[in-house]
Amino acid sequence: MSRSERLFELMQVLRRHRGSVAGNTLARETGVSLRTVRRDIATLQAMGADIEAEAGVGYMLRPGFLLPPISLKEDEIMALVAGMKWVSNNTDADLALSAQNALAKIISVLPSEIRHLTENNSLYIGSQRCRDAAVSLKDVRYALKNQLKMQIVYEDGNGSVTERMIWPIMLGFVENRRFIAGWCEIRAGFRLFRTDRIRSVTFLTERYPGDRKTLVRKWRREEDSRK
Repeated sequence: MSRSERLFELMQVLRRHRGSVAGNTLARETGVSLRTVRRDIATLQAMGADIEAEAGVGYMLRPGFLLPPISLKEDEIMALVAGMKWVSNNTDADLALSAQNALAKIISVLPSEIRHLTENNSLYIGSQRCRDAAVSLKDVRYALKNQLKMQIVYEDGNGSVTERMIWPIMLGFVENRRFIAGWCEIRAGFRLFRTDRIRSVTFLTERYPGDRKTLVRKWRREEDSRK
């Protein structure tokens, strides 16, 4: 591995961890010594990368710095193509179109000698037909982005129909079902709502309080505690 590739890999690891990451972890994931990691960190800082270093804590990369692009590896290209195909085959039409457009953009900037890898047919990505729902997932994503409340009429697994006010925090695709995770004001707790059980929906202009990302972390902690 060349030095430029090693620096790029180190940046990728820092981005992947998002928060602080220990030097020993960086050394293990990049396959070099801790001394090399420290030297490479200093090089990246000299190049303008905003990397904070704190003794006993580790390193944290602040956003806003990009290294010159390096050609993707064959397995990385296959991973991208597989992911884009999964989105195209298993989500809604708007998200599928966005995935196809993104893949076309990636293909257009790949060197001609490796562009054929995007047509590799060694991976099969299945398609799960989702049941029709009364809610537009494009509108749900808008509500997620802007933290807008949703008023829904929902039928549970026992056939009981209730009106709920929810704070959508995440959209999920599991097999042939689509779910909205959110805080339910009536139940005063996090709930999962199957979109095919939503009988009607009104997207409000009222924002729900707090931060969506914080609510997601809280929901995940609750889910982990039940396991």
